[in-house]
Amino acid sequence: MLLACSLVGWSDWALSATTPINATEPAVMPVASLPGTDAPSNSYTRTLKELGKSYSMNLKGVEATDSVNFNVRADEVVTAAQVTLQYSYSPALLADLSQINVLINDQVAASLPLPKEEAGKLQTRTVQIPPQTITEFNRLSLQFIGHYTMQCEDPLHSSLWAKIGNESQLSLQVSSIKQPNDLSALPLPLFDRRDASPLKLPFVFTARPSGPELEAAGILSSWFGALASYRGATFPASLTSLPAKGNAVVFVSSGESTALSGLPIKAATGPTLTLVSNPNDAQGKLLIVSGRDGADLKVAATALALGGSAFSGQSVVIDRIDSLKPRRPYDAPNWLPSDRPVRLGELAKPAELNVSGYNPGQMTVALRLPPDLFNWREPGAQLDLKYRYTPQPVSTNSSLLVHFNDTFIKSIDLPSIEKLGSSDSLLAMLKTDDSLARTSRMLLPLNSVALQSRLQFRFMYDYIKQGDCRDIIIDNMRGVIDPDSTLDLSQYEHFMAMPNLGVFKDSGFPFTRMADLSETSVILPNEPGPADLSAYLTVLGRFGDSTGYPATGVKVVHADQVAEQRDRDLLVLASGNNQPLLEQWQSLLPAKDEAAAQYFELSDLPLRLRNWISPDTKTNLREARSSFRFSADDGSAYLTGFESPLKSGRSVVFIASARPNGLADVTNALLSSEENAHELQGSLVVVKGKHVKSLVAEQDYYVGSLGPLRYLQWYLSQNIMALMLFTLLGVLLLASMTYLALRLRAKRRLGQ
Repeated sequence: MLLACSLVGWSDWALSATTPINATEPAVMPVASLPGTDAPSNSYTRTLKELGKSYSMNLKGVEATDSVNFNVRADEVVTAAQVTLQYSYSPALLADLSQINVLINDQVAASLPLPKEEAGKLQTRTVQIPPQTITEFNRLSLQFIGHYTMQCEDPLHSSLWAKIGNESQLSLQVSSIKQPNDLSALPLPLFDRRDASPLKLPFVFTARPSGPELEAAGILSSWFGALASYRGATFPASLTSLPAKGNAVVFVSSGESTALSGLPIKAATGPTLTLVSNPNDAQGKLLIVSGRDGADLKVAATALALGGSAFSGQSVVIDRIDSLKPRRPYDAPNWLPSDRPVRLGELAKPAELNVSGYNPGQMTVALRLPPDLFNWREPGAQLDLKYRYTPQPVSTNSSLLVHFNDTFIKSIDLPSIEKLGSSDSLLAMLKTDDSLARTSRMLLPLNSVALQSRLQFRFMYDYIKQGDCRDIIIDNMRGVIDPDSTLDLSQYEHFMAMPNLGVFKDSGFPFTRMADLSETSVILPNEPGPADLSAYLTVLGRFGDSTGYPATGVKVVHADQVAEQRDRDLLVLASGNNQPLLEQWQSLLPAKDEAAAQYFELSDLPLRLRNWISPDTKTNLREARSSFRFSADDGSAYLTGFESPLKSGRSVVFIASARPNGLADVTNALLSSEENAHELQGSLVVVKGKHVKSLVAEQDYYVGSLGPLRYLQWYLSQNIMALMLFTLLGVLLLASMTYLALRLRAKRRLGQ
């Protein structure tokens, strides 16, 4: 990409930071004013569970430490902090020699005594944290030091323990700080990676938006969705109304009349990006995307999503943006490449592949697999593992455990020096490097794995007891997974039975096959309302989360232009009766709204007692057997998928609701990680509030391609009659060739 722009020097505007709390973030409990402050409204509390510690901390041994991370927004400064711990400890501990230390960024904030009379009981203790020790990125560590005797002791004795509950709380009081209107800080303050709350960013249009204007908005919503992938993002849409509080993205075209009072907008001479304060909220920010027409808005949005880190100042005008290289299928930055072996160093930082100690934590490498890998009769993806470890002088059971999505794959023995043999070459090598390099090869079965997978490693070392007064734990054990280890998916082809709303939820497939959505068209109602626009923007944000790339190639059209989208996958949105395709494609829809009633087709899928999802597509099939029609004051929303009537091999996903607000139920289900959201599978799904139900699982077409021989093998395995006919033809052909060969041989013999 080539980007050219010019800077416009506007005067600085005052800015106050926006608060991190909103309606969609985890539960926040207000706390009383902390010591040394008088602004309780800016205080909030997080439990250790909300900070990511899904289990209680079990600290064992003479010394053990566990920690959680927490961040402070860039537009806030901490004025006071405290930690309220819920903990218990062993009755066998010596009070004079045992304690729990509270550390912030490796600095001791407090040491808690462990008196004998309180042992074995649940304790609650509040510790004040010096605010000057807290920075933008922080680590709260809890260190247990325990002793049970004045004599020689076993450092791993069962009486050496303390437990800290994950309901313990961290309370912070913050003050907002002013920052300049500077585009170089983007995506701040619209998106702050330090904030763990779900992103809720309004998009404001000064008039009813055109197709190119909506394409520009989709580029930015997918960009923000990619940034907020770990926490989710929604994008409420508004027409001619700025939010009363907080941040927003505003789209202004010169051909539109601006009805936004108090908004300082200059006439755009080209694609322009401007950062100003929200006139309704001194702490809010507005990113204004302006231009002479929708095409200019699209250029400005593309420039921000692909090259915004180069901007500075309050306003910038984009001269041009050139695409140097088109995207290829399956090249999404977030997806594991399937055309070459991938180094684990590309997927994780080197520090994340290093551990130390006798019982180190688990190393996890996150993998996002392409959804349509054809794993029929494939043994698995090849993992060529390179690792290093510190060999013990003597051991019996030390090993490296390899898991894939919590499923055990292999246990690799870590032989001791005694087992390796104390040869001169080994001892000479260990003198220069106390770690030993090894390799191993294994296969990871992909027949039923999640698209968002985890490759897990754990070094387990023997602790050899030396006897009384000789048991000392020396922290000299090290384990390393070499970044040059590779995982190879290149033997897998891309081929999948469709429709499959499960992969649509998990990865946006088949639309995300092209990372920039250059083969996707969104069919909106002729007069989309805020609910339709919000659903469109949120779904594209979900696509950005999947690919890690903005939707620079998406097309937004209306039903009267659908014939022009023949060679594209179609995402259709409807609320009420505002989508003409509801009537045009009525025969293709297994669910539809009829006047004041709703119509759905049914299979026996809802009657299944077990989890119906299987790696065998035939097991998943549940074709429609019946239908029903009902009337309700407040109808349901639904998703359905089917093959495009415009071209075979292309897909349509229809998101529809009897009421505009019902579309939000669908987008919430797409973003949800709750158990009921896993019901979003098959070819027809009904959503009502938080309730998700799959009704039909038909699969009647395929996307992708296989090699000729591979396709023939698969096709014959799926069609018994074709296999019998193929076998019969083969027998007849072989018999005919044998007959002709014998006749020829007989003629030769008679001719002699």
